Amino acid sequence: MKPPRAGGRIPRLRREGGIPLRAVLPNTVTALALCSGLTAIRFAILGDWEVAVLMVLAAAVFDGLDGKIARLVRAESRFGAELDSLSDAISFGVAPALILYRWSLQYFGSQQGDSRFGWMIALLLALFCALRLARFNANIDREDQPHKSAGFLTGVPAPAGAILALTPLLLWNWTNELLASRASDVVPVSLIETVHHLLRLPAVIAPWTIFVAILMISSVATFAPKARIRQRIRFEALAALVVLVAALVSAPWPTLALLAIAYLATIPFSVRSYRRIRQQRATAAAPAAVPERREP
Repeated sequence: MKPPRAGGRIPRLRREGGIPLRAVLPNTVTALALCSGLTAIRFAILGDWEVAVLMVLAAAVFDGLDGKIARLVRAESRFGAELDSLSDAISFGVAPALILYRWSLQYFGSQQGDSRFGWMIALLLALFCALRLARFNANIDREDQPHKSAGFLTGVPAPAGAILALTPLLLWNWTNELLASRASDVVPVSLIETVHHLLRLPAVIAPWTIFVAILMISSVATFAPKARIRQRIRFEALAALVVLVAALVSAPWPTLALLAIAYLATIPFSVRSYRRIRQQRATAAAPAAVPERREP
């Protein structure tokens, strides 16, 4: 033990560890995303499907903000990354799986609401979401990432996968509103009732859930968001943003469903675009052919 300094004062030991003050805000936003996912589970148990879906969407908004805030205040940390992965696993894996099970999959092959096959499919969605996040964390420090270096993501990200999985429920909420208002000016009510019934059938939801789960763990190249904070914004972008917000406020369910379907439609284009970039890189990396010399 070191002797005390002159004057009899013992030096105070500095505490190690802890979280920097600037990291409190992004971690708080991540915690809000986690709370939103847990609240979605609560409303799924209660059978309030609209609020449950809105809570998952709120978690997606918070998930998109926490990383940007962390980079803005320079508070990126391993702790924040681990907390974000835990929040994503619950909000975009467990919550959508439980919502779909309580809404439809519990009747898959059973009329009593306790289907084991439906529960297996719900588990598949939650498990594949966790596997995707584990793969992302395992490769976070890896230098050789072809998709990332080209500006793409590997597979469908967890928030987009959750919204895609809930797309039938979004459309079901829309048809439910149409039936409640008896909006038969354009589409007959009988057709709306038929679509409304088909959207909740376990035979429809089960393969759709499996399809989305496979997309999440696939190696398909998908477009990565490249939104950046700029000092000036183009008028066209501002007008599009205003139209999108107005559509979300006036007709949230069809707008969200169309956005999800539009994102799904971009996957073939992202695959083709990444394939083109990979071919260009292979051509640039190949050594130039040296012409053979002919002896006189």
